[in-house]
Amino acid sequence: MGNISLMTVESASMGEMLAAAVPMVRTLNLEFVEVTPERAVLRLPDQPDFHNHIGGPHAGAMFTLAESASGAIVLKAFGDQLSRAVPLAVRAEIDYKKLAMGPVTATATLRRPAAEVIAELDAGGRPEFPVGIAIQREDGAITGEMTVVWTLRLNG
Repeated sequence: MGNISLMTVESASMGEMLAAAVPMVRTLNLEFVEVTPERAVLRLPDQPDFHNHIGGPHAGAMFTLAESASGAIVLKAFGDQLSRAVPLAVRAEIDYKKLAMGPVTATATLRRPAAEVIAELDAGGRPEFPVGIAIQREDGAITGEMTVVWTLRLNG
């Protein structure tokens, strides 16, 4: 995330920021469909180079898609805190529910109010907060669900 501190959330698109800071975003050609402080939607195009043994997106590619969606919402929701804190993923859990074929999207949402997280940071704490992500096929079927727990670590 070191490269992100050189930019502001306002001066570059979220896709450009994450592609600069996280090379896997570029490698997988992730597309940023929507990024707001309430929701982030990223798309993984159907790419044979990232298929598994049955022709769908590889589990690792879907994990990276979902984790990247969680990172996008974290940066959007807490971008104004980057001068004093760095966001870090603490842990993640993913459940693969149905066969994914073709392009898939990941929709991330914060599961703790941003104001509450910032208040804990202001009080000198190191807040942890979950981000929930649903992974879907184009037909709308949920193929996976992931939770990434993030923290904001004060600089210094």
